[in-house]
Amino acid sequence: MDKLKGHAALWVANIVWGLNAPIGKSVLASANNPGGISPFALSAYRMFGAAALFWIASAFLPRERVTRRDIVSLFFASLFGIQLNQMLFLWGLSLTSPIDTSIIATVVPVLTMVLATIFLREPITWMKAGGVFLGCAGAVILVLVSHQGAQQTSSVLGDVLCIVSAISYATYLTAFRDTIVRYSPVTTMKWMFLFAAIVAGAIYYEPIAEIDYPAVASRTWAGVAYVVICSTFLSYLMVPIGQRYLRPTVVSMYNYVQPVVAVLFTVAMGLDTFGFTKAAAAVCVFAGVWLVTRSKSRAQLEVEATARANDGECGTAPRA
Repeated sequence: MDKLKGHAALWVANIVWGLNAPIGKSVLASANNPGGISPFALSAYRMFGAAALFWIASAFLPRERVTRRDIVSLFFASLFGIQLNQMLFLWGLSLTSPIDTSIIATVVPVLTMVLATIFLREPITWMKAGGVFLGCAGAVILVLVSHQGAQQTSSVLGDVLCIVSAISYATYLTAFRDTIVRYSPVTTMKWMFLFAAIVAGAIYYEPIAEIDYPAVASRTWAGVAYVVICSTFLSYLMVPIGQRYLRPTVVSMYNYVQPVVAVLFTVAMGLDTFGFTKAAAAVCVFAGVWLVTRSKSRAQLEVEATARANDGECGTAPRA
């Protein structure tokens, strides 16, 4: 039942994030969207809005005491999981194409699998590695097929920023898991977003002040509301639930659900079709997630090794 809660939470988070790239892109200012806002201002709005929502939510829940040591850990978790991850992603998204950001996002489970061996001593089994790369292949194929023939503008700087963003998020999922699962999702997120809001206010006060607010379109404000409430507050409320009950590599594998959601959304809007290639790619994604979910954790392998050792001792013990 606990694992089911974790999977359900990650489904919600990644369905919301699957719609975030196109909606977030529509919010950012560009030559085709003069009524948009800068990625730095949007990052600040995400931090301010989510911090306010999590602190308001915490007022209606039992208060948890967080140790000073964990406060420091939550600051660095905020740095990697929110500040570098989200700010660099939006900056990169404003410079490069959505197809580049989608493909780069597929490296998160690969990075998480590797980092989990470093920070958590989780083994890289054949089933886990196969699931990660099968899901990665399916996601990349899906993204490439969906954007075939589309006019895209790539940027080396934008791609590098998105890569650093992916590395930051993978680090957050692995290095800070023990601290995150120690408290409730609202408690961890209210502190993490408070730190993120302080940093964002100190760094991005000029982009916020420079916005020509009367010129910002109402459609842009609707997109900002979605980014703040859904893809920030709701999603970051769900991810710690997944972290509590599932291994980091499993949590990261749900990144591959995002391009599937994006494709299904465009099909539902009548902007794309869903053919055999896309169906096969989607099957690869879900098969990869299933394989990683079924792969054995370090604890399970240690239990099996202990059982084999005990069986061997029993089999070689001298008979009376």
